[in-house]
Amino acid sequence: MTTAPAHILIVDDDVEISQLVEQVLSRDGYRVSRAPDAKRARSLLAEGSVSLIVLDLMLPGEDGLSFCRSLRGGGDLTPIIMLTAKGDDFDRVLGLEMGADDYLPKPFHGRELLARIKAVLRRSAVAGAAPPRSDRFIRFEGWALDTAKRELVSDDDVIVLLSGAEYELLLAFLTWPQATLSREKLLDATRGRSAIISDRSIDIQVSRLRKKLGDDPKSPRIIKTIWGDGYIFTPDVLA
Repeated sequence: MTTAPAHILIVDDDVEISQLVEQVLSRDGYRVSRAPDAKRARSLLAEGSVSLIVLDLMLPGEDGLSFCRSLRGGGDLTPIIMLTAKGDDFDRVLGLEMGADDYLPKPFHGRELLARIKAVLRRSAVAGAAPPRSDRFIRFEGWALDTAKRELVSDDDVIVLLSGAEYELLLAFLTWPQATLSREKLLDATRGRSAIISDRSIDIQVSRLRKKLGDDPKSPRIIKTIWGDGYIFTPDVLA
C-alpha cells in the first residue's frame, strides 16, 4: 500500500520565493499548496489534511505571527516552520512563543529547508504514531501529561494544548527528572541532530513551557536553570 506524500502548505506573498520552494519540495516528492495570505491559507487548511506549514512572517493583512497565534489558539497543532528576516532575532523569538515549531532565516538554502521539514515531520509522526499506553498519564506537581493525546491536564481538569516541540521537551524532562540536562541533550531528545538548530531555541521552548506550567520565570520551581550546564526538572514524577 502506497503512502500518500506529505502535504506542505507554503504561505508567502513573494511569488518568486514560494515558486522556488514549491519546486524544491515537489522534486523531493512532497505535495505542495501555496497561499499568498492568511485568508487563503485558512481555506486550504479547511479543504484537507496539511502535514506542515512553511509560514512567512511578513504577510499582507494578517501577519505570520498573528496567523500562527490564531491557529494555536484554536487548537490547530499542525507543525509550523516560520520564515524570518535574517538577523531578526526578536521576531524569531516571538514566532516560537506563538507556537511555531522551528524557524529559518531568509535567505536560506533549499537543502536546509528540506532537512528542517523532514526533522519536524519525523518528530510529529513518531509522536502521533505512539500507541496508547496503560500508563498514559505521567503525573507531576498537580499536572498530568496525557501521552496518548499529547495534552497537559491541570489538577482541575483544564486542558493545556502543547505544540509538538513543547510536548517533546516536557516528555524529555519527565523521562529524566531531577537530573541536569544540557541543551545538547535536550536538542537530541526533542529534535535530533539532523536539523541545524541553535541552543537558543531550547531556551525559548523552556520559556514557553514554564509559562504554560505557571512556573515563575524570575524564580522557577519546576524547571530550574543550572547556569552553564542546562536545566533540571525538580518535581517527583509518577507514571
